[in-house]
Amino acid sequence: MAHISGEDRSQLLLLPDAVDDYVGPDNPVRFIDAFVDGLDLEAAGFHRVEPSDKGRPGYDPADLLKLYIYGYLNYGYLNRIRSSRRLEVETHRNLEVIWLLRQLKPDFKTIADFRRDNRGAFRAVFRQFVRLCRELDLYGRELIAVDGTRIKAVNNRDRSFTRANLKKDLQRIDERLDRYLNQMNEADADDAGGRVDSVAHLHDKIASLRNRKETLERHRQTLDDTGEAQLSLTDPDSRSMHSGTRVGVGYNVQIAVDTKHNLIAEQQVHSNVSDLGLLAETATAARENLATCEIDVVADRGYYKIEDIEACEAAGITPYVPKPDRSTAKRSGHFPKSEFQYDAATDTYRCPAGERLAPLYRRSVSKSRPGTYLLAYTNIAACRGCGLRQRCTKNLYRSIMRFENESMMERMADRLAARPEVMDRRRESVEHPFGSIKQWMGQGAFLTRRLANVRGEFSLTALAYNMRRAIDLVGIPALIAVAAR
Repeated sequence: MAHISGEDRSQLLLLPDAVDDYVGPDNPVRFIDAFVDGLDLEAAGFHRVEPSDKGRPGYDPADLLKLYIYGYLNYGYLNRIRSSRRLEVETHRNLEVIWLLRQLKPDFKTIADFRRDNRGAFRAVFRQFVRLCRELDLYGRELIAVDGTRIKAVNNRDRSFTRANLKKDLQRIDERLDRYLNQMNEADADDAGGRVDSVAHLHDKIASLRNRKETLERHRQTLDDTGEAQLSLTDPDSRSMHSGTRVGVGYNVQIAVDTKHNLIAEQQVHSNVSDLGLLAETATAARENLATCEIDVVADRGYYKIEDIEACEAAGITPYVPKPDRSTAKRSGHFPKSEFQYDAATDTYRCPAGERLAPLYRRSVSKSRPGTYLLAYTNIAACRGCGLRQRCTKNLYRSIMRFENESMMERMADRLAARPEVMDRRRESVEHPFGSIKQWMGQGAFLTRRLANVRGEFSLTALAYNMRRAIDLVGIPALIAVAAR
């Protein structure tokens, strides 16, 4: 017997009467269609929602938004269709896209211009989907985990400069110039001749280094004029990240994840190299998105900043952030601050020798942190004759610095001691979306430049992640039913 054989490729075929026959009832494109049709695009900030009565008719923003959501939702190891050119290809060959756009075929420039012109509106679409998930009770709204990751920008490390790197590069150039000039002098003093080619080669090297030095000097002057710490040439808003992140030049992506189903409640992209100072902003926006008056937030020690903790408590957010070990006394072999017991009733510290240290003076933390003050606790008389002074300090007396509102940090430490499991929940929650976005969705680098564009791009990425999670949790019919309300 013969095997089952296929049809002749040159055989003419008749497609079914409706493209709708190719899209099943559980296909995600049916939810994308229903979700976007239920949005108020004008209120979200999209341009050209109302068609113009002049010129050639344009595409409906709803159709282009559907196309982008589809591209990000289906972006994975095999379907890399986030770019405008790949999306244009899909409109010609992909039956799901043909169904979704009703056979519209916008060119790649139209698709790219739509993303550029509506970059700020994608964030509103993300928040609309958060609201939809709230209606399905997919958010616990009790505990959120905040964390950040670095994603590569469209900027090579060779085109990014910091003050420190510029200083090192200029020093190296000066050293090489001195070496080459000495070699030139030696060649000029050589009466034997026969080194014309070598001298010409040195001339070329010296000219190249001087041109490079002029360029670096201009970059340093630009930093001096702008007051910035870094300069990126391809994408001016991107920054050189810490070497431990394995991202040369990129952006700092912050997310707040609800621990019930690991859904993202808030997301934002920053140019900050560090996470310090971003906790309150992220957690407050997440609380507002989840429409709750009070919520707990957990983050790692990289977010430990007293101003942020204070802002969280003022906004109805209970923070859980472990204290980093920044004690210089412990590293130098002296008594750490933890050996000094604070007495709130008397506002004094008891030192290891049993003496009382009272507040002596008050000072600002730094000019960059106005309104935050430290109190210095000391006992000069007791330190003079103390037998433990060599184990306590190298100075004449020991001072213990305490924030004016440090009691708030001590309360947080007590909360963490009572609930140590929240740190495990933090790790389990935030690693899921970051792992999915970078591995499953392939978001290892951004496609766009400048902070505003990158923020719009990641809003689509976070929206696609949440959609995929919601589809796995409740299914397409339930999502369509809520979207159609």
